[in-house]
Amino acid sequence: MYIIRERYLSKIRPFYDVDLIKVLTGVRRCGKSVLLTQIKDELIGKGIDEAHIIEVNFEDISFEKIRTATKLDAYIKEKIQDNDKYYIFLDEVQHVRNFEKVLTSFRATLNCSLFVTGSNSKMLSGKMASLLVGRCIEFRVMPFSFKEAVEYLQLTGKQVNPDELIYDYINWGGLPLRFSFEREADIKAYIEQTYHGIIDRDIITEKSKVSRQKFTKFSDYVMANAGKEFSSKSIETYFAVENDEHFEKKAIYRYLDKMEKACLISRVKRFNIVGKRAMSYVEKQYAVDTGFRMVNTNLVNFEDTFFLENIIFNELVSRGYEVFTGKTYKGEVDFVVIDGRKKCFIQVAYYLHSPETIQREFGAFAPISDAAPKYVLSLDRFDYSRDGIGHINIVDFLMERKNITLN
Repeated sequence: MYIIRERYLSKIRPFYDVDLIKVLTGVRRCGKSVLLTQIKDELIGKGIDEAHIIEVNFEDISFEKIRTATKLDAYIKEKIQDNDKYYIFLDEVQHVRNFEKVLTSFRATLNCSLFVTGSNSKMLSGKMASLLVGRCIEFRVMPFSFKEAVEYLQLTGKQVNPDELIYDYINWGGLPLRFSFEREADIKAYIEQTYHGIIDRDIITEKSKVSRQKFTKFSDYVMANAGKEFSSKSIETYFAVENDEHFEKKAIYRYLDKMEKACLISRVKRFNIVGKRAMSYVEKQYAVDTGFRMVNTNLVNFEDTFFLENIIFNELVSRGYEVFTGKTYKGEVDFVVIDGRKKCFIQVAYYLHSPETIQREFGAFAPISDAAPKYVLSLDRFDYSRDGIGHINIVDFLMERKNITLN
């Protein structure tokens, strides 16, 4: 049983027969394989002959011997019986050595449409980028959005009140399979197993030469502090004081890069609001799913906004926006959201429960002369909009009942 992930299908659908390699990237267990199945079902629904659909899941033991470009090339060509168009689906293709070469070859020599997935956020960088420049298009897939979580639970026959479910989602995130469990202990066990499985399979490999103990401590710290302002110095100090362990700056950035490649985190750059330009400086890290953050903190402090910021960040990314943290000469704005030449500014709060909180959140926009729309998002049902700054209830935003405008 699964929901139709229309947010992604609507983006991919126009490219079904376009001569570009469709690359779906995202963290393990976020639903990429199911999305491939949905694409395949749509093609069959359009009248494509199933004999012209070739599927290879490289995490299926049946295909464990196909680990080189040469073997994959031979396997696919053996399946092709005529000159008509074939639709080729390669799931978790990063397991194949030099996969970018065989993809280039398929595109150049076969009458085919290629769909590939990978659990590496940088599949389209380095060697692959140079070989496939102008020949591929990437779609980033995230765990269930809040709206998708509601739809899935309703599909299973559950009565769902989004205003109540939001707290469960803040705690445990949107990994699709976690909704199969009722007990929090089982949910936590599943998320922990998934999290450490990703580290074992995608980061601490025989070739990586990464210390399991050291990296696990580091990654747990990063997850527990996702959304907080990043400082390599603070990380060095924390481990030196709390764990009597030394982390060099070079190692910190190398470990962060590995976490990003495994799609565990998104690294967010700063936007200079006064200068109206994006900076190369990485300001924060957000977890790809708040469940990963939860299993590394064991509690949600509802006095801070980091979990909610994380959810809003992931929602904005899944909608296809570029997202930055914003800096003014007096402080910061949580998010600068950009779509082409359009943008808006967002502040996130749990509840605007006091005049001081209201002043802090709405006042964050005071130094900004830019006329782009400005919003405060919180869980309050009362509309606090004022002075041209919009207020949107977070549940309404996540359920797409109310939306932001970019100008």
